[in-house]
Amino acid sequence: MLPYLSTVQPVRRIRIFIFLKDVLILALTTFGGPQVHLAMFYERLVLKRRYVTEGELLELNALGQVLPGPTSTQTITAIGFKIGGPNLAYLTLFIWVLPAVSIMTAAGMGIYYLEQQKLSLQFVRFIQPMAVGFMVVAGYRIGQKVIKNKVSLALALVAAVVAYIFRSPVMTPIVLLVGGLTTALTYQQQERMAKKPLHVQWANFFLWFGVFIGAATLGAYTQLLPVRLFENFYRNGSFVFGGGQVLTPMLYNEFVAFKHYLTREEFLSGLGLVQAVPGPVFAFASYIGALSMRDAGLSGQFWGSFISTAGIFLPGTFLIFFVYRFWEQLKRYRVVRASLEGINAASTGLTAAAAIALFEPMAPYWPSVVVVVLTIGVLLYTKIPPYVLIFIGLVAGVIL
Repeated sequence: MLPYLSTVQPVRRIRIFIFLKDVLILALTTFGGPQVHLAMFYERLVLKRRYVTEGELLELNALGQVLPGPTSTQTITAIGFKIGGPNLAYLTLFIWVLPAVSIMTAAGMGIYYLEQQKLSLQFVRFIQPMAVGFMVVAGYRIGQKVIKNKVSLALALVAAVVAYIFRSPVMTPIVLLVGGLTTALTYQQQERMAKKPLHVQWANFFLWFGVFIGAATLGAYTQLLPVRLFENFYRNGSFVFGGGQVLTPMLYNEFVAFKHYLTREEFLSGLGLVQAVPGPVFAFASYIGALSMRDAGLSGQFWGSFISTAGIFLPGTFLIFFVYRFWEQLKRYRVVRASLEGINAASTGLTAAAAIALFEPMAPYWPSVVVVVLTIGVLLYTKIPPYVLIFIGLVAGVIL
């Protein structure tokens, strides 16, 4: 048993085990992305169990939104941290991601097995254009929230054009940085709030930064694929603002357009399937990691999934542990709040560029175009959840 858990009082220990059971239930039943996740967190963790108040839940969710990394994962991990410290937080992270990671790892291995056996992948042919539809709707909904004026619109358009023309993973952090710096200059438009001196504990920041530099150095020196995979995902996890929808174009540029670890069809199949999986969308990294190490055999695929999963989830975890301790003071600085507007606008542009790049090869084929349009229409004008659409797409692929 972890040292922290062994020292707590029996009643508190039972409460912690109940909390972890609740986390597992959420991990198995939360479909639909951060907005739906937040509603289910509220129902189970606030109304039913009262682990935190409604205000505390919204505050932690807001903190997850302004930090790089998966918002839902950071929110529930921060709740674990609040209840039982870092040990419970890491256990919470593990239980929350385990079901989605397991399913997506199996999906990656299954796709490769079918390819090796020369078996038809026609049953996923509708999933690929549906995935493009998911991206279009995600970008549209993000844009509705973050594009509020001409500046944010211009940033989104410029980000989309730059990301479309220069399809390199190097461009992603540059685009986000420029977006943040641009709106940071408008900080005077933000409401002034009373500030207190920052009391910063740097341990988790140095941990995040040390792993970042260490992985990059080791990857460049050894050129070993597992090390480079970890570095690639750790870097992406350190720069993605806005959740899984924004992560998708980053991963496409990195692993399909630039490094060719996956084919476009494999990427789209996984992107569609992850919509039908409960838990964090970042579990898509597990699928990519498994396929990236397909040449290393079954054990290599497991390692690829494990390394990629650790790489994508650890940065956000380290950073929320770091910022959580002084968030109350940090959010009072106008320049911090202002920079987030530009980062979010640029993220919208990145999503749009990826959706266009993925749709282009489908454009000459009218059945794919019809599926994309129907998916967009259903998501925008009905309440049918994405996982139901994916199930329908798989069934249609089998029988048609």
